[in-house]
This record gives sequence, structure tokens and C-alpha cells, in this order.
Amino acid sequence: MDSAARHAVARIHSGRPDRFTEEVLPAAVLDRHLPWAEQDYLALGETTWRIELLDGALLIGPPPSFRHQVIVGNLLSTLTTGCRATGLTPLPVINLRLAAGRILNPDLVVTTDFEADALCLPAAAVRLVGEVSAPHTAVVDRVLKMHCYAAAGIEWYLLVEQETLTMHLYQGAGQPVRRAVGYRAR
Repeated sequence: MDSAARHAVARIHSGRPDRFTEEVLPAAVLDRHLPWAEQDYLALGETTWRIELLDGALLIGPPPSFRHQVIVGNLLSTLTTGCRATGLTPLPVINLRLAAGRILNPDLVVTTDFEADALCLPAAAVRLVGEVSAPHTAVVDRVLKMHCYAAAGIEWYLLVEQETLTMHLYQGAGQPVRRAVGYRAR
């Protein structure tokens, strides 16, 4: 891929063309053709970018903003006490295997069990998955990911809209359970 194409890819996927360029996207991503297999995806290791595998294609987004990280940190802190009392564990961003060739990186999960050295957490071990949505991820978070999580059998989906600090809790196949307005990031 030539430099101009790399720059265009980075601009499309970042949602913030003035902040991210092709230099920060791993060369292994830019120089590889589709489809991606799980082993290729996992071989990328950790990157500053949010890179997810969806049926042989990659979903690429920029690193989370400070505001995004504060919201996720506050959610994890809030969930920790209740989770401990019920034998559950809240975790920040992890590789969540929903099906073969489908690995997403939700902002948080609440799990029944996990292996600390595993490369991926299986969907069967997850009770709740959460995403903090920003304007450039809204459609993916509200439609695509909600569908993927429900199809994988994850019962609860928490969606936090970063711009309005509105929380939506869904059960099963996207049925709204409760809406809470006024969550404040500290």
C-alpha cells in the first residue's frame, strides 16, 4: 500500500484526521490483504489502536480519549464491589471471542471466570459487556456490536454515550431495560 493510501486508511478509521496518521497504524495491518485469520490477528499483539477482528476483516479505531478512559474507570470502580459479592469479575478492554474469526475488544466485561494468561476470553464466560460510545463509533456500538454480543449469547449490554453521559442497559437481543441519565465522569 502506498503512502497516500495508508494516510487515507488512517484518516477513515481514526475519525480524527488531524490527530492520527499512517505512522501510528502498525505496518502489519497496512501491508496485509484480507481476509484475516484469528492467528494473524492475535499475532499483532498489543497496539495503541483499537483493532478488532470481524469475520476476516478488521475494525480499526483510535486509542480511547482521556474522557473515555475516565468513564470506563468509573464504571469498573462502581461495578467492583457488587461483582465481588456475587463472585464475578469486572475487566477493562480484553480480547473477547464471540465466535470463530470474531474477536471484539469491549470497553468492559463482567465475567464469571477467566484465565489470566489467555489471549481471549470466551463469550460463554461473560455476563455483561459494556461499550462507551463516541460520535465516530456510535453506529458500530449501537447496531453492529449490540447484534454481535446478543448473537454470542451475552445477556446484558451496557451502552454509555460519551457525549451526553447517558447510559442504556439492554437485555438479550437489544431490548432496553433501563435508561439512566446524568452519569458524571469524575
